[in-house]
Amino acid sequence: MVRAPRSATAAILEVDLLVTHVRNIKKRNADNDLVVNGIEIYSMKIDSKVTSRFAHNVITSKAVNRGNVHKEVVFDVELPKTAFITNFSMTIDGVTYPGTVKEKEAAKKQYEKAVSKGQTAGLVKASGRKTEKFTVSVNIAAASKVNFELTYEELLKRQFGKYEMFIKVKPKQLVRDFEIEVDIFEPQGISELEAEGTFITNELQNIVKKTFSEKKGHISFKPTLDQQRTCANCSQSLLDGDFTVRYDVKRTTPDNLQIVNGYFVHFFAPTNLPKLPKNIIFVIDISGSMSGREIEQTREALLKILDDIKEDDFFNFILFGSEVHTWKETLIKATPKNLDEARAFVRGIDTSGATNLHGGIMRGINMLNDAHEQNVVPKRSASIIIMLTDGQPNVGVSNTQDIQTDVKKAIEGKYPLYNLGFGYGVDYNFLEKMALENKGLARRIYPDSDSALQLQGFYDEVSNPMLTDVELNYPENEISDLTKNTFKHFYDGSEIVVAGRFIDNNQNSLTVDVRGEGANDALSYTAQQDVEQTAKAFQEQQYIFGDYIERLWAYLTIEQLLEKRIAATGEEKENFTAEALDLSLKYKFVTPLTSMVVTKPEDHDNQDGIADKPIEAEAQDITAAMLAPQSFLYSSYPTWYTSVDGDPHFIISVPQKEDAICFNINENPGAVLNLINDPVTGITVNGELIGDKRENTDAKIQNTYFGKLGIANKHLDLKLTVTPEKITVQKGNEKTGFTWLDSVTLQQEGLTLIINRKKNLVLSMGNGASFVIVLHQVWKKHPLHQDFLGLYTLGSDKLSEQTHGLLGQFFRPIDFTILEIHPGSDPKKPDATMIVKNKELTVTRGWQKDFRRDPAHGVDIPCWFVHNNGAGLIDGVHTDYIVSTLF
Repeated sequence: MVRAPRSATAAILEVDLLVTHVRNIKKRNADNDLVVNGIEIYSMKIDSKVTSRFAHNVITSKAVNRGNVHKEVVFDVELPKTAFITNFSMTIDGVTYPGTVKEKEAAKKQYEKAVSKGQTAGLVKASGRKTEKFTVSVNIAAASKVNFELTYEELLKRQFGKYEMFIKVKPKQLVRDFEIEVDIFEPQGISELEAEGTFITNELQNIVKKTFSEKKGHISFKPTLDQQRTCANCSQSLLDGDFTVRYDVKRTTPDNLQIVNGYFVHFFAPTNLPKLPKNIIFVIDISGSMSGREIEQTREALLKILDDIKEDDFFNFILFGSEVHTWKETLIKATPKNLDEARAFVRGIDTSGATNLHGGIMRGINMLNDAHEQNVVPKRSASIIIMLTDGQPNVGVSNTQDIQTDVKKAIEGKYPLYNLGFGYGVDYNFLEKMALENKGLARRIYPDSDSALQLQGFYDEVSNPMLTDVELNYPENEISDLTKNTFKHFYDGSEIVVAGRFIDNNQNSLTVDVRGEGANDALSYTAQQDVEQTAKAFQEQQYIFGDYIERLWAYLTIEQLLEKRIAATGEEKENFTAEALDLSLKYKFVTPLTSMVVTKPEDHDNQDGIADKPIEAEAQDITAAMLAPQSFLYSSYPTWYTSVDGDPHFIISVPQKEDAICFNINENPGAVLNLINDPVTGITVNGELIGDKRENTDAKIQNTYFGKLGIANKHLDLKLTVTPEKITVQKGNEKTGFTWLDSVTLQQEGLTLIINRKKNLVLSMGNGASFVIVLHQVWKKHPLHQDFLGLYTLGSDKLSEQTHGLLGQFFRPIDFTILEIHPGSDPKKPDATMIVKNKELTVTRGWQKDFRRDPAHGVDIPCWFVHNNGAGLIDGVHTDYIVSTLF
């Protein structure tokens, strides 16, 4: 058969149809990639405007429900800890629902009213290392759209010679229209500008557009869909990480004064000053809990710090465990020979004993005082104490209030104290208050692989003092509401910022007297600025957002009032609180004293939610009352431990989710459960269940608790038996017994045991994990309940990857996803679907008790509860973990 030849037009038409078909297929595939669980986020924009270091950031996200049933849409943002949220709104099908900032207690009452009606919370605030998480969710009808808009503001701090703006980028899926845009306006002029992202590959480098000239700077990042993909045909987004903008300003003089609408801001950052010699004492915790990675990282950091110490500096090391040890009896000059000797000393630092924090820090203060009195150190020099601890004082003076009093009296404001809290076992409130009382600050060192870099990074911030006793004085008859204007030290690469309000709004000029002590002589001069000079600099109105200097003043004032509030007591504390609250409400900042309430529309579950500002001490401190009030659906809490307590309740933290999973085990009294078993370190923990005094006839299953715990380390030939009556330590054939009435610190080879009378015991075994065992005592004549025990694991990362057991299997990372939250049988406890270990489980949002701080009442910890003895979550079934004996 002979075919007739096709015309050229037909051939072209066929090719065009084929191309169109291919394009349509590609478009459909691309569209499918954009939809996750029926939801498409089709736009996400981050718009930042920075004027004179004050950043105004707006994050907008637009989503649509592509499914044919209603779906939950989640807006999830991480923002810097130093930022205050100022606005949030949702627009659903064209109707906007704004958030309102209220005093925290009033917001809580409004929230609880919603909860009492069976409605659930929509907003979460949680605390991470550098960021806080803001989350809101709302149910959206099929084919409906929702727009979220979040605004936050922050004053950018100058460190190491640059201002840094940190933007967390994590859309979690491909976004059709994704954009970051940053506009910067600095009246002094911009001297340098850079932008980088941890997720930016070589292919994405050219997408980061950066320009700056004179007073303006602009950065944009707008990747296409294909550029967002992790690979050519992947549906995963590589936009997952940190986007950082850094810049600095031109400095022809040490000062920059700006006056707008009756408010002023004064930036002070002198350059080219000779560095002051420094006298630095490192006070280091070497108690048993610092063993393993903590002390290794501390040694590593100290060795790097020794490489940076200048020959004109003086230094010393003080170590405290149960006893206090010093490297030298006085401060030593940093000669090459002394530095070599110091390195040898640091390499030999090891752990032992309990925590005599008072003895260590007082030895350091007295040594520094003696060095000044005896003229061992230069008169023109800057003195600093840096203390590092991972625990709480339990030897010598252990009352934190007494320690604070002694430290403040001994330092007398002569030099700053910097307290570094390693991990989450510290009383961060105590460390922060003591540091602030002594012109320093507290910083948490997170127990990660980069802990040594965190320590070194903090030292770098304070390693180059340029001036001491800096004062910026303004005419008292012209200025009111002045922010902090005296500073113990000015460090190279930083900046001092002072703001205030004119008594007369028509004031046309401002004069400032600046004083400080430098390396060679005193610094003293007068700076002046008038309104006209500032006005000329601010003709570029599109870069300016409202009364930014007034907002900058309010931001700085609130920040400093909250800081003063930490160290204050009584009426003074109340006054600071009231003043900070008034400003927070007036300027609509979400601070630790206020909350933002969002009332969702009735057609969308009429949910009320609260956005809260967590505090570092509350959010992650095991000794502080944890931020988990019952009225919150989600909240912040320590993300580092696993535990079993109560009858018995297991709590498994999931740090990467800043959340927790819980489950119960229901077994008969007398059963022994394997909790932890590590064949590598030889550590085993088993627990024996006890029941109520008589069978609970009102329940099908009798309540059970742990009445006996057995902890063994076969490599050390060590066994510890703990009951509510006594503690027995067996090393080989030797036994030592204690009761809960004892206050004891016991140290043997590979073992540190601290008994806190009638409360708990803390146990560290070699380089293995540490444990806290909590004693629960009930009324002796109680007709039903008996005394029992709770177990909390610390430092579980020190055990091997082969660790297993009901608790031990969760020492390795576990991931889960929560879908389709919906009302459960209890209106205060919604149900959801959890995807974990490739299984779908029905889970319930609820609370379990953490009794570490308060064995009688405990603190509620929010978690997702897995039913049926942890079925689907634990490996195997719970009966697999029943063993024959305690050891």
